[in-house]
This record gives sequence, C-alpha cells and structure tokens, in this order.
Amino acid sequence: MSFDKDAQDWLEAELADTLDEEWEIELEDSILSREIKKIYQKEHPDMLERAVYFRELLRLQAELIKLHDWVEQTGQKVVVLFEGRDSAGKGGVIKRITQRLNPRVVRVVALPAPSNREKSQWYFQRYVPHLPAAGEMVLFDRSWYNRSGVERVMGFADEDQVEQFFQDVPDFERMLVRSGIKVIKYWFSITDEEQQMRFLMRIHDPMKQWKLSPMDLQSRIRWEDYTKAKEDTFARTNIPEAPWYIVEGNDKKRARLNCIDHLLSQFDYYEMPHEEVHLPERVYNKTYERAVLPPELYVPSKY
Repeated sequence: MSFDKDAQDWLEAELADTLDEEWEIELEDSILSREIKKIYQKEHPDMLERAVYFRELLRLQAELIKLHDWVEQTGQKVVVLFEGRDSAGKGGVIKRITQRLNPRVVRVVALPAPSNREKSQWYFQRYVPHLPAAGEMVLFDRSWYNRSGVERVMGFADEDQVEQFFQDVPDFERMLVRSGIKVIKYWFSITDEEQQMRFLMRIHDPMKQWKLSPMDLQSRIRWEDYTKAKEDTFARTNIPEAPWYIVEGNDKKRARLNCIDHLLSQFDYYEMPHEEVHLPERVYNKTYERAVLPPELYVPSKY
C-alpha cells in the first residue's frame, strides 16, 4: 500500500515537471518589456486561450509520437523544410515538434553560412549528407532555398547562380522523391507590421537579443526585395512532387497548431504495436557496500 502511494506521488510529481517544462517554453515568449507586451496584446486581442492551446498542443504531440514510431519502424524517409522571413516562427514550431521525440529519429538541421570550400562545391552538396536514412525524419531550419532567398536578396549569389538554382531545384527534389524521400515544404508568412513588432520585442528582451543579427535587421530594409524573391520561389519551385504550404504566422500559437496538424495529415500513419515493458527486479548483493565519494565531486546544492 505504501509503495502504491509513493508511486502515485512520484507520477504526480513527474506530471507537474512536464507542465513546468511547458511553462518554461511558454515564458520564453512572454518575458517582454511591459510596454511592448501591452502593444502586442492590443494588436492580438483574439489570442488563443492558454488552456486551449496547451490541450491541443499536447494532443498533437501525442500524435507526433505515433508518427515518430511509424516512421522509425516502417523505414520511412522524411524531409521537412521550414522557410519564411526572419522572426516568422519557424524555430518555435520546430521546437514543439521535436520536444517529445527521439533526436536519433527526428533531428534538426540548421546549417551556418557556407565555408569557402563549400562555396566552391555543387550548391546542394552540403545538404546531401544531412538527408535521412530509413526510419528518419529531418527538419531543415532553413534549407537550400537560402539561394533564392537571403543569398539572392543580400547579394551573396548573382543572378546567374539564382537562375541555375531555379532550373536545378525541381529536378533535385524530384530525385529525392524518386529515391523514397517524402519532401514537405512550409513557408511561414507574417505581415510587415508583425515582423516589426517581433523585432522590437527582441530588441527590448535581453533573453532574445541574441536572435537579432545584422542580417535580420537588413531584412527590414529589404522587405520588398524578400517579397519578390518569395514570389519567384513559389512560381518556379511549387512542383506536384513537393508543393509549398503556407502557414499564416501572425498568431504564433495558432501557427504552431496548424502546422503540426497539417504535417500529421500528410501521412497515413498508424499506431505501431509495442511489446509490453516490464521493470525487472533489482539484484541485491549482500556483500556490496556503496563507496563514499569525496564531497568535492558533488554539484553544490544552492537551490
């Protein structure tokens, strides 16, 4: 009886820890200067209720676990691209997708700027090593579409290179699909005013200032150039084998839920059977004595 009570208390504590983890992530989006927060709430009066958001997020994450098991056990190969303007919410949805999944099965790829050696290679070469093997799902936080986006707008690629990219990328993605890789492409769309608001939030939030790079600030100046680049990208790379899906991103919470729900809808997955797990009895050795370790090996208990 005592053991059952202890087990119940332990499970309740674990559940509380899980909810605390959700709150930690949510607070990341809430630690703002008071004035900026007031303005944000004024601009978003119909924000999704926190209770509704968490209920749906946890439900969708439970489905993601089923998808994760199905991908692993049936040997699926999946690539999901996340593109969009700076601060559009790509990182937020990726974080919620991967939060409860095994990183050996579902991993995130966010490549830095190419090195001089990589610049001399075939453009797609540095992405190829990150493609999935059987039983894996790879989420690209920005992808080869850097060429038709930031590289084009910022002048890191000339028009001949961009044109070559547009000619090559449909064939490249068709090759991936023919090889058995499912390719899903998301574009997170936000308005000019929303991006400005989010940049202001980052400027006034010390915990988020690291997210602002000189390149991000340039994106404000070149808003219209990015718009033209986006339109050209859609027009020339929206192929039946790998179509684009636009996620309306002005409301972060709704964007996350909508994207995860749509991602799940792209697969005819089903719940995989699992062997019942039994916790084995611990083996006790009467002659064993636990060694006393030096106190300096322990992390100080400040909290």
